[in-house]
Amino acid sequence: MEQKLTLQQKLLQKLSPQQIQVIKLLEIPTMQLEQRIKKELEENPVLELESDNPAQVDEGSDQEGDEIRDRDNEEFSVDDYYEDEEIPTYKLNTNNFSKDDKYIDVPFSVGTTFHEFLYEQLGLVSLSEEEQALAEYIIGNIDDDGYLRRDLMSISDDLAFNMNLDVPEEKLKNILWAIQEFDPPGVGARDLRECLLLQLNRKEGRKYDLAKTIVKDFFSEFTKKHYDKIRAKLELSEEELKEGIDLVLKLNPKPGSSYSNPLNKSNQHIVPDFILDNLDGELNLSLNQRNVPNLIINDTYQDMLRNLSESQKTQKNDKEAVLFVKQKIDSAKWFIDAIQQRQTTLLLTMSEIISFQKEYFQEGDETKLRPMILKDIAERTNLDISTISRVSNSKYIQTHFGIYPLKYFFSEGMQKDDGEEVSTREIKKILQECIGNEDKHKPLTDEKLAQILKEKSYNIARRTVAKYREQLGVPVARLRKEL
Repeated sequence: MEQKLTLQQKLLQKLSPQQIQVIKLLEIPTMQLEQRIKKELEENPVLELESDNPAQVDEGSDQEGDEIRDRDNEEFSVDDYYEDEEIPTYKLNTNNFSKDDKYIDVPFSVGTTFHEFLYEQLGLVSLSEEEQALAEYIIGNIDDDGYLRRDLMSISDDLAFNMNLDVPEEKLKNILWAIQEFDPPGVGARDLRECLLLQLNRKEGRKYDLAKTIVKDFFSEFTKKHYDKIRAKLELSEEELKEGIDLVLKLNPKPGSSYSNPLNKSNQHIVPDFILDNLDGELNLSLNQRNVPNLIINDTYQDMLRNLSESQKTQKNDKEAVLFVKQKIDSAKWFIDAIQQRQTTLLLTMSEIISFQKEYFQEGDETKLRPMILKDIAERTNLDISTISRVSNSKYIQTHFGIYPLKYFFSEGMQKDDGEEVSTREIKKILQECIGNEDKHKPLTDEKLAQILKEKSYNIARRTVAKYREQLGVPVARLRKEL
């Protein structure tokens, strides 16, 4: 077998552990940064809070960097003490997060959850032991909105395969009916129509009879807002139909949502990463450092490393101790530097965004937003586009006109008929105003909206108007119609 030797020249780009650490810290918002710092404090005894060191507090945080540099320039060196014959472990370890690591912020919550509330009511119903177990199984399949999304036949199959129970669908239906009597009204429904009917069945009075008829017999026409068909078939006046429709609209389409879910991120408060103050027309940007502590390196470990370096080189225990302390000190320095680099990069990027959109940040008028993409800020900061993307991801800024995600300020642009470049955000703002001021009896179609924009020198096709309308979460004209 003939062997050939060949030479290949490749250009590879590798990130150091420090660079990886900075990248990871750039991605996370302020709230998760607090947790990351706490975790590092727990894992690295060399790191400590500046507030825990009275001497450091008296001297002031401005001297922190000088102290670290002074210690680096001291005469003793670990390399003088220990001549490497092999690569020490601290040079092989990476002090960063795995891609599998996830940040989960679980806010403290007290009280009864939605499912616990259902289980409590189950104890008030007269059921056999077997029926009780089946009811618990059904409740376990009810989602956070209060719906039973799985059909009873599938649940019956699950019981047969997983619990070796042969339960007919009819028996499960009877138990489900019992659960549907629980609070909140509408719980245990298998679709929206059943959910609304369950709520209406608990209402008393003749005025609810029409609402029940609309949901029971004309649900398709109701959801499509074909009100004329309902009025014609039921021979109602417009006022009578409006009264019945209003009663249906007052019902809760998601009965389970009235109970807060402690794991639901929508219940969490937004902590802004930046704070922008407008002082007499002057914009002042700062990082939200309210709960981010200042970090320093513990003097005890610096002294320990110095003492170990002056001891006899032949002692094996000293050699291992030096490597451990050096690893922890290096890790602490890398982390402090990464935090400082994160803050610098965040401020630089946000400052350029504000400079680019200065007219908007002065007044908070959406129509003043200029077209801006990641590349624009990358060129102004001399940073990579991926860095700008990481900075703008999951970050918020508090301004004098509200709190906004950084991604809000980025948008594509287009040219008006007169050649002026405008942001798509401005076009969406005009669309929103047109729809907000329209006659709800005769909502504006996409064709009409495109015509209005064209009159304002925005030459946009109807399909583009439809795309912008969908991005705004606005339904088509027929579904916006009101009586």
